[in-house]
Amino acid sequence: MPSAEKVEKVATLKERIAGSQALLLTEYRGLSVHEATELRRSLGEATRFSVVKNTLMKRAADEAGIEALEALLDGPTAVAFVAGDPVAAAKKVVEAGRRFPALILKGAYLEGRVLQGAEARALAELESREVMLSRIAGMLKGEMSRAAGMLQALPGRFLGVFEAYREKLPAEGSASEEGEKSGEAEASQEGEE
Repeated sequence: MPSAEKVEKVATLKERIAGSQALLLTEYRGLSVHEATELRRSLGEATRFSVVKNTLMKRAADEAGIEALEALLDGPTAVAFVAGDPVAAAKKVVEAGRRFPALILKGAYLEGRVLQGAEARALAELESREVMLSRIAGMLKGEMSRAAGMLQALPGRFLGVFEAYREKLPAEGSASEEGEKSGEAEASQEGEE
């Protein structure tokens, strides 16, 4: 039977999981207390870095509906509970892993999906949310400018076609006048005969 302390820890972990945008799971074997403290500071206020017991984390993940997380809970595990931008947090964890080789990113849980180590590191290579949004806005602005240019060109094209048609009309009118004159000339010739 689990103790009240363990039940409370599982409930706390489940609460953190529910309040997180993403979870970054790391192996911290060999990481000193000073290095772990420095890592916690570098992650900022939006990310909480905690060393967890695998059995308690498995139980909390199961209760939170994330059964697939169990595969990443092997060996000493620390979890970064990310409440803010997951990409920025992943970049900070990977950067910390370069400074502290003992820190290894084992995987992540993001938007209902478990990411393995390589996929989680690829997340760190993405650009920040703000940069991606500004690029999308730039692309949309370009498309809107192109559409506006096309809409502005339509009346000009219509007028060009209309002018060409108008120029064609007098030429047809003079041809019909010539046809009428030739018809009158033929009639007068017949009348003379």
